[in-house]
Amino acid sequence: MSKMTRKTRHDIFIHAILILLVMVLAFPVYFALITSTLSFQESYQYPPKLIPGKQFMSNFQEVWDRINMGRLFFNSTFISIIVAIVKTILALLAAFAYTHFKFRGQGLLFSMCMITQMLPLPVRIVPTYQLMASFNWINSYYALTVPFFASTTGLLLFRQFYLTIPKDLPDAARVDGASPMRYFLQILVPISKTNIAALFVIEFIFMWSQYLWPLIVTTTAEMRVVQIGIKMLLASEQIAPEWNVVMAATVIVMLPPLVVLMLLRKSFVQGIAMQTSK
Repeated sequence: MSKMTRKTRHDIFIHAILILLVMVLAFPVYFALITSTLSFQESYQYPPKLIPGKQFMSNFQEVWDRINMGRLFFNSTFISIIVAIVKTILALLAAFAYTHFKFRGQGLLFSMCMITQMLPLPVRIVPTYQLMASFNWINSYYALTVPFFASTTGLLLFRQFYLTIPKDLPDAARVDGASPMRYFLQILVPISKTNIAALFVIEFIFMWSQYLWPLIVTTTAEMRVVQIGIKMLLASEQIAPEWNVVMAATVIVMLPPLVVLMLLRKSFVQGIAMQTSK
């Protein structure tokens, strides 16, 4: 057997394994799509139907009317975009400060930032809730966004990237008369576009998926988010869930993160690749 033949068979085998894994991972999404097009009776058939039905528009309308999906959709979109933008801006500024300036307590402050990685929001949810209550921010957009503004992940992402920039670059900008902020805005930010896109996608999807914190700090239906809306569609234990309607809501909820990822996929992949190659 020739070397070329062995290589070809090896490539075919690897591609077959990859295709199989993609099919396994994609099947739940496909099943959700199929179920969202079925009627209530069809969603409980056994064996399950694996071909589309004709009820998607009626299921979609049922979701939209029953839980006021338009309002929940707006809340989740607004919160996710605001948090992703503010997190990115603050991470850029923090990384710039840590890599281009020297100040007392710099190492201590950076260590404290790293410690916060060990304390996610569910761990500090009680004091955070008390803080929001002391500001009278319960059931408001402030409570849904402000606790997420700081991002250690973003700080690390941009800090590691800025450490790779030659030290002669800021010196040359200073000689040319550029102020620190001008150097930051006109040089650092433009060359950080791929990292910015990567962080924006990560933070948007992270905020879009939030369930526990919005459930705790919101008290009215007008301030709920889409993840809570899906739970609202599940009936009580005495009534069989309408899985066709629930899956229609799930399909709707999956769309915005997918759109954001598709729009920024090139920059996202480049940004992640730049970090993993360092």
